[in-house]
Amino acid sequence: MIVRQCTSRGITSQLCVHLKEPRTQGRKDMARHSSDLAAFRDVFSKAKHVAILTGSGLSAESGIPTFREGGFWRKWQAQDLATPGAFSQNPSRVWEFYHYRREAMLRKSPNPAHLAIAECEARLQRQGRRVTVITQNIDELHYRAGSTNVLEIHGSLFKTSCMSCGNVAVSHKSPICAALEGKGAPEPNTSDAQIPPHHLPRCEQGGCSGLLRPDVVWFGETLDSDILTRVEEELDRCDLCLVVGTTSIVYPAAMFAPQVAARGMPVAEFNMEETPATMPFK
Repeated sequence: MIVRQCTSRGITSQLCVHLKEPRTQGRKDMARHSSDLAAFRDVFSKAKHVAILTGSGLSAESGIPTFREGGFWRKWQAQDLATPGAFSQNPSRVWEFYHYRREAMLRKSPNPAHLAIAECEARLQRQGRRVTVITQNIDELHYRAGSTNVLEIHGSLFKTSCMSCGNVAVSHKSPICAALEGKGAPEPNTSDAQIPPHHLPRCEQGGCSGLLRPDVVWFGETLDSDILTRVEEELDRCDLCLVVGTTSIVYPAAMFAPQVAARGMPVAEFNMEETPATMPFK
């Protein structure tokens, strides 16, 4: 069972499991709260289409700080660099920041929870059942753990999009371009490299050579409409939703589980502590 896998180590040693099942009486949009693992196993055994929502708490167990806990890179907060305006004003600085993050992610490994989710997907697939991972994380650890049916709603650190032609490409090169070799140190006294734009990552699609940016959703940007459409389709057809390692405060992802519960489908939360999603959905 995924419960045993997820409760074996780390995130899992103190995991709170909260199962919301539809009420049989009263308001249809309410749910009753339970920590009965036997009830969860029964619901899980019958589910044909499972949606698993994951957030930064899952990756934190791999040593990746959550965005809010990331603090400062040099003298800037991460939120100040993850914007279209910051990239427009100083693409060299923003690329140094993302180069630092890319290199850090490449040194991390999936943790037991990532592996449990991947094993769950593979096992259920063999039984003719379906698992879809909908993640807010941009580190690709789900893929590295073996998951294949993953929707990354905030993009990926290892994808780029061209500012000129819009082409999206995957790149795991280290470094992504020669000019970033040895750059990106996070210490406050580190000076900006001030890399000329023509030496920053450039598009290789059909000789375009446009400036590339990380293919992640920055503050002030909207989520990819195609990804959102696919997420909506998964949420509409799932008959069980698992919420793993997310505080359920970042929108629109915070509304995904309540959306499933509103259809009368069960929702199970796996977290180290209670979150806004722990209370019955209203």
